[in-house]
Amino acid sequence: MRFVDPKNNVAFQKIFGSEQRKEILISFLNAVLDLTGEKEITDIELLNPYQAPRIEGLKGTILDVRARDRRGVFFIVEMQVCRTPGIKKRFTYYAAKGYVSQIIRGADYPKLNQVVFIGILDFNEFENEHYLSRHVFMNTKTLKQEIMDLELNFIELPKFDKKETELENILEKWVYFIKNASDLSIIPEHAAETVLRSAYEAANEFDWTRDEMDVYDYWSMKEQDERGAAELARTEGLAKGLAEGLAEGLAEGLAKGKAEGESKAKQDLVLGMVAEGLSIAVIAKITGLSQVNIEQIVAQKNQSIIIGKTN
Repeated sequence: MRFVDPKNNVAFQKIFGSEQRKEILISFLNAVLDLTGEKEITDIELLNPYQAPRIEGLKGTILDVRARDRRGVFFIVEMQVCRTPGIKKRFTYYAAKGYVSQIIRGADYPKLNQVVFIGILDFNEFENEHYLSRHVFMNTKTLKQEIMDLELNFIELPKFDKKETELENILEKWVYFIKNASDLSIIPEHAAETVLRSAYEAANEFDWTRDEMDVYDYWSMKEQDERGAAELARTEGLAKGLAEGLAEGLAEGLAKGKAEGESKAKQDLVLGMVAEGLSIAVIAKITGLSQVNIEQIVAQKNQSIIIGKTN
C-alpha cells in the first residue's frame, strides 16, 4: 500500500473535502477545535466538494476546504507548504473575507455567523513551542473573549515530533497522519477502528484515477518549485545583504581612514610651524584651526614627550 502526501494541496482537498467522506472533516474539526458535548459537530455542509480538476484549469481551482455546520458556523481549512511574504495578513484576509461575504451590502449584521480558520503549516511561523495555537480577539484588561466571530487556528507540522507509539489522543493522530502518511506502507493500528481509517483509505494512491494522479503530480511539482523559489530568494537576499554590508563597511573604513589621515597631517603641520617659532595666532590664520585646537595639539605632543622620557 502507498499513500499520497496529505500535505499536497490537491490530496488534502480530496481527503478532507470529500462529499462521500464527510466524517473525516467532522472528526478533524472536532479534534482541532476541541469540540465536545453540545458543541461537537455532528453534520456539515461542504461548500466546495472536491472534483478532480484538469491541469489546464488549475489556475481557477480553489484548493482549500470550506464548510458550514448546522449552527451556521463557517470553517476554512487550508494546507500551506511554503512561507510567503505577508503570510499572516493573507490568513487574516481569508477569515475576514469569509466573514463579510456572508451578506450583501445593506443586509442585517446579525445574520453574520462565526468564521473559524484552520491553517496547517509545513513550516514554523509563531514563537510558541506547541504545534497548535489559537488566535482570538481578547479584552486586554479582563482577558475575556467577548468578540467571538473570528478565530484563527494554526498547526505547525515541524513542531510535532511524536512517534506513532507516543500518540495520546485523536488530535495527535490526525496531525501524525497529515505529516507522515506518505512515508507509511500500511494503515497504522491506532487508526484501524476509527474514522482515521477512512482518511488513510482516501489517501491510498491505488484508489486514485489516472487524471487525479496527474493533477496530484503536477501540484507536487508546483509546490516544489515554490519551495525552490522561496529558498533561492532567501539565499539571494542573504548574499545581497552581505554584499551591501561589506560595501558599507568598506566605505565607512575609507572615510574614517581619510579623516584620520587628514587630522594627522594637520597635527604635523601645526607642530612644524611651532618648531619654526610661529605664533599660535599666525598658525591659526594659516591652518584655519582655532587657537584652542592648536594649543591642544601642542599639549598632546608635549605630554607624549614627557611620557617617553619617563619610560
